Amino acid sequence: MTLRHAAAPIALLAALGGCAKTGDIDLSSGVGITAVRSACPSVGVPAGTGDITLFDPPASRDSTAIDVVADISNVRSTCDDSGDDVLTTVTFDVRARRTRGEGARDVTLPYFITIVRGGNAVIAKRIGYVGLHFDAGQTLATTSGQASSTINRVAATLPEDVRAKLNRKRKAGQEDAAVDPLSAPDVRQAVLSASFEALVGFQLTEDQLKYNAQR
Repeated sequence: MTLRHAAAPIALLAALGGCAKTGDIDLSSGVGITAVRSACPSVGVPAGTGDITLFDPPASRDSTAIDVVADISNVRSTCDDSGDDVLTTVTFDVRARRTRGEGARDVTLPYFITIVRGGNAVIAKRIGYVGLHFDAGQTLATTSGQASSTINRVAATLPEDVRAKLNRKRKAGQEDAAVDPLSAPDVRQAVLSASFEALVGFQLTEDQLKYNAQR
């Protein structure tokens, strides 16, 4: 499965002290942009897993055989990073449409939550299910889903020496004043290693993934 990075980029740790705000450029005491990095994972949907198509008959891929189409939207999260573990709850909406509306029908769809570290290393994955109910004559149905993740706070925290490099004030005119600290391989790797994503999507078969990629 190919995972798309969630929308939130890796940011520099906020500089301590002073009155600088996120995005401010501090010209009096140093050079650089103050930004905030959180221990909470960013959330998103991996590419190609945000929708699912069911066919009748199942082996067909003809457009006339499309039975149910569903998609995930409105992905959001709440995070508690006050303890030893960073606890995140991800909620999302599922909207489905069926081609034929006769008779009442229930459809169950599998979804996953996966924890990705450093942009590409899957360290945990769990499967869940959402149920949708169509009343007789109804072709649209909606429901919501929820998943949770637990990340060790130590793993999501930057080492003190890396924080010092990111927060070090650099005066205008100094040789390294315009050098991005993230250009240093050790700093970049440390930030990546402490960065996590909580991604949700439909648990698709290989055929369903191929269909989504080729349509």
